[in-house]
Amino acid sequence: MPKDFLNEIVAERTGKNPEFPRLVAEAEARRKTARFLAAIREKLGVSQTLVAAKMGTSASVVSKLEAGADVRVSTLMRYCAAIGEAEVPSMSLAALSRRRPATTRARVGR
Repeated sequence: MPKDFLNEIVAERTGKNPEFPRLVAEAEARRKTARFLAAIREKLGVSQTLVAAKMGTSASVVSKLEAGADVRVSTLMRYCAAIGEAEVPSMSLAALSRRRPATTRARVGR
């Protein structure tokens, strides 16, 4: 049976970045939320294209969201509204509330 190197990779990355376990947990929460929301959409028989149209975005954005991409809270809220969910699932809000504020880069010249 092949050896599973996941624990070694996590330990190595944690040594370089102590925030790594938190980042992994957030990614797992995003994927779990994405699967939950995609299941609701599929149960309703609504396509990603229709959800995207209701959100005022492209189907690729919906696809990325459902794949667990890191999206803005406003995007998640628009997705929930488009599939008829009144609230963002608490599992995703918990992950988002642990995030550090994003850094912004100043635009230079143009």
